[in-house]
Order: sequence, then C-alpha cells, then structure tokens
Amino acid sequence: MRIIVDAFGGDNAPVEIIKGSAQAIKEYLVDITLVGDETIIKKVCAENKIDSKMFRIVHSDSVISQEEAGSEIMKSKSDCSMAVGLRLLADGEGDAFISAGNSGAVCVGATLIVKRIKGISRPGFAPVIPGVSGKFMLMDSGANLVCRPEMLRQFAIMGSAYMSKVLGVENPRVGLANVGTEEHKGTEIQQETYKLLQNTPINFIGNVEGRDVPNSACDVLVCDGFTGNLILKTYEGVAIALMKKIKGVLTKNLKNKLAAAMILGDMNELKKQFDYSEHGGAPILGVRKPVFKAHGNVDAAAFKSAIRLTKQYVDKNVIGEIEEVVQKIKAEG
Repeated sequence: MRIIVDAFGGDNAPVEIIKGSAQAIKEYLVDITLVGDETIIKKVCAENKIDSKMFRIVHSDSVISQEEAGSEIMKSKSDCSMAVGLRLLADGEGDAFISAGNSGAVCVGATLIVKRIKGISRPGFAPVIPGVSGKFMLMDSGANLVCRPEMLRQFAIMGSAYMSKVLGVENPRVGLANVGTEEHKGTEIQQETYKLLQNTPINFIGNVEGRDVPNSACDVLVCDGFTGNLILKTYEGVAIALMKKIKGVLTKNLKNKLAAAMILGDMNELKKQFDYSEHGGAPILGVRKPVFKAHGNVDAAAFKSAIRLTKQYVDKNVIGEIEEVVQKIKAEG
C-alpha cells in the first residue's frame, strides 16, 4: 500500500513525522512517499539514523502554516507540501494521504483537489474520541459550520460505515446532538434531520444531550461543524484539566504519594484510555480517496498510529461502502 505523507505538516514536523513514518514502514509494511523539502528530509533522516532510501521523496519548497486561511492551499500556497501530496493522491500516485498540518487547508484541499464522492454534499472532519466505556466518532467537528439536514444524514451514513469497517463496532449506534432527547427538541434543522435519520439504513438511536456524550451514549454523534468543534474543544479541555487535578491530589503529600503508588497501574491505564495517540488521526470522510488529518502536535508514536488507521481505511474499502449506501438512498428517492 502506498501512503503519501505531508512531511512538513504539524507542530513537530518534520522530525516526528519522519520518525513515525519510518516506524510505520517497518511495522505495517507500507510504502511511504514523503512530500517536502528534500534536503531537510535527508538531513533529518541522517541525524536520526534513518535510511532515507526507505522513502520516496517528492520535493516541495513551500509549507502552509496553521495561521494561514485554509483557502490559501488553492491560491498562494498551491505549491505547498500538503497541496503537492493531495495532487499526487488525486493523480493515482498513492492510495491515501495524511497530514498533521492546517485543518482547514486539509479539508479545502481534499474537497477541491481530491474531489467529493458522487452524491456527497460536503466532506466532514470526523475524529474518534474516547468515552467512559469505549470510543465514539464526532462528525462534523469543524469542516462545515452550517449544515442542512441532508448533509447531517450523510455524516451519519459515513460515520457509521467507518466505525463498523475500520474500528470493528458492530451495528454502530448513531445519535443526533441536541438539547433534549425528545423528538421535537432542537431547531427546525435538528427536527428535520431526526425524521431523515429515522428512514436511513443505520442504527439511529435518537437525540443525545451533551451531558451524555462522555458516557458512550452512541458510537457516532452527528452535528454541524460549529457544534461539533465546541464539543470537541470543551471535551479536550475538561479532560486535560481533570487529569491535572487528579495528579495534584496524588502528589499533594507523602500519604497521597504512597496511595498513588498502590494504584499506579490503574492510573496509567486510565491515562492511556484517554490518550489521543491511540487514535492519532481523523478521516476527512466524503472524498473519493482516503485523506487523514493527524493531530497537529503528534509525536512519532501518534503519527504511526494515524498511518495504521489510514491503512485500515483503505483495506476495508470504507469509501466503497459509503458510495453504495448513498446511491441506494438516491435510487429510492
């Protein structure tokens, strides 16, 4: 399998990206194309005792920063490493693309360079998030701030297919983010979406309130990108704050430190459960070929994990399943 990597996307690029890619080649037996400044890539490889010949390297001088508007990938930064990589994917020179760079640019580039699946209105950003008793997908998490009911329906179809095929969740439960569980709650958009999801070939379980999200109330939580991004950032912030508070209690004095030593294994397991590196990337669902957005601050381990998920995405033919369901619904009217 050929995976194209934006070597200069992300806070820790290119060092951690290259190290993670090298690890993935050995562990997952994939072929990797690194896109970026060839001189710097070879220098980083030499400094980290990595054989640069294990990669195919495609040179690019430019990088799109996190501060730049995502639309610049089609304008002033059309020659950046991310854009070059996406064009390689669109031209058939790889089976998937992954970047830890500018989220907006990845979404714009995936949509306009790789193009949408036929019948899909808008691609969505779909991270997988840890819950109390499992994990769930939050879609959309920021790519589309305003959504029509039909777009939310498509998010539900795509999220269900990914959770089933890639993460092995049997008959994924799909919930609609809302201010109450009753069918009539929410704005006109939520009410209309509820009716559409009732008549969609997925396991729709109804509305899900914000307080139930961490308790694994569903496997796929559907919402517009504005709501999803607020949920995502709040969720992350509360988790970080809570872990800091717990650490503070456990290291407060000698008595607490002794108690902490007795439950160290359990605490490490809890930390791992909520560690983003276990799911170091999120798919941009709805485009014709697999595109992944890795966390901006990934280290080598997290990026390797993202490559693993990307490989599974390709192996399980998630895009083919999404195309099949969308065309079936279209045929039924």
